[in-house]
Amino acid sequence: MQNPFIAEAERVSANRPGDAAWVADARQQALQQFRERGLPTTRDEEWRFTSIAPIVDSRFVLPANGASSLQSADLAPFEWDGDRSATLVFVNGAYVAGASKVGDLPAGVRVESLSGAMSGRGDGLEAHLTRHGVNDRRAFTALNTAFLADGAFVFVPDGMAVPKPIHLVFLSIGEGQPTMTHPRVLIVAGATSEVTIVESYGAARAERYLTNAVTEMVAGENATITHYKIQREHPDSFHVAAMYLHAARNSTLASHSISLGGALVRNDIVAVLDGEGAHCTLNGLYLSDGSRIVDNHTTIDHAKPHCDSREVYKGILADRARAVFNGKIVVRPDAQKTDAKQTNKALLLSEDAQINTKPQLEIFANDVKCTHGAAIGQMDEDAIFYLRARGLGAAQARDILVHAFAGDVLNQMPLAPLRARIDTELGQRLARWRA
Repeated sequence: MQNPFIAEAERVSANRPGDAAWVADARQQALQQFRERGLPTTRDEEWRFTSIAPIVDSRFVLPANGASSLQSADLAPFEWDGDRSATLVFVNGAYVAGASKVGDLPAGVRVESLSGAMSGRGDGLEAHLTRHGVNDRRAFTALNTAFLADGAFVFVPDGMAVPKPIHLVFLSIGEGQPTMTHPRVLIVAGATSEVTIVESYGAARAERYLTNAVTEMVAGENATITHYKIQREHPDSFHVAAMYLHAARNSTLASHSISLGGALVRNDIVAVLDGEGAHCTLNGLYLSDGSRIVDNHTTIDHAKPHCDSREVYKGILADRARAVFNGKIVVRPDAQKTDAKQTNKALLLSEDAQINTKPQLEIFANDVKCTHGAAIGQMDEDAIFYLRARGLGAAQARDILVHAFAGDVLNQMPLAPLRARIDTELGQRLARWRA
């Protein structure tokens, strides 16, 4: 029996006339790679703690546009205080111009749908789109490329700074059957440029669906990209995502990942520090309850000397939730003077919650500073007693400690209004867990 993902990809590829040759070639090569690799199983080392059987057992189809079902209230959960340089809205994977807004951007800055960029002035696309994960062996990345149709393209030319954040909203709206979307995001920041991007994923009136997202970020020399990914998928949905970061000389890349929803969530991040003096920050916070699974795999590849990286991932698990964290730091032979630090901590709010954590260091240079630390624990009863002795209730004491635990990640988010919004949502989630 033919793999249903392959069958669906072949069906839609026959109805895509007019694609640029390099786009069609990328799709075909990716589909062939997916045929050869197949979907991962728990026999694969990178997936041994996370079974994707619920995804395999659901037959997903590409949804209709869904724009006609969009209501303004559907976007409210993804907003935060403050202005934007642009907001692009995608419903069921397709760009919705009527719900999007692009303000006055600095000269040469492009913020547009990927489908529009591929069919129009495609300069800047071919050199980067699908190029940074092309040799990657992740089956879901190949699947995303095989379905490549729409997403967001952000291009900032040399020397330009975008003053306000750019918001990319990916919304799923149910159609009465399991659906899938494969959004693609390409962010290219030229030399000495600066940009802040927020990717939001969520649902409105949705049933079971699969979001399989890929983001590629390229920072030129001395460029700064600050990226936020806020994932609020429906609790019956699946979210699989890969992010590829490429940092040139003296550039700065910062990724802040917040996972709040989804029945099965897998986030892969691969950051390559490919120029001397590059700096990378990976921060992550994930919440899970019920029997949901959150799996984070990160790789920071120090390919050149004098680069530094900082990584902090924290998880809060309740009920029978499970989590996985695998953090790898690679230091290549020529990457002397590397300075890398990784921290992973998990807070278990119940006896049945579980996390598998695996820090990895692969060091092939001798003049480096690399450290990692992992800690898993439950609530500090002495701290709770201390707070209760000062008049706080048990629930209030617990919430204070949870907020303090999450604060190490949230406080590193420079975008204060967004940080405040996530902190509020954390409080709401804790209140529901107590109910």
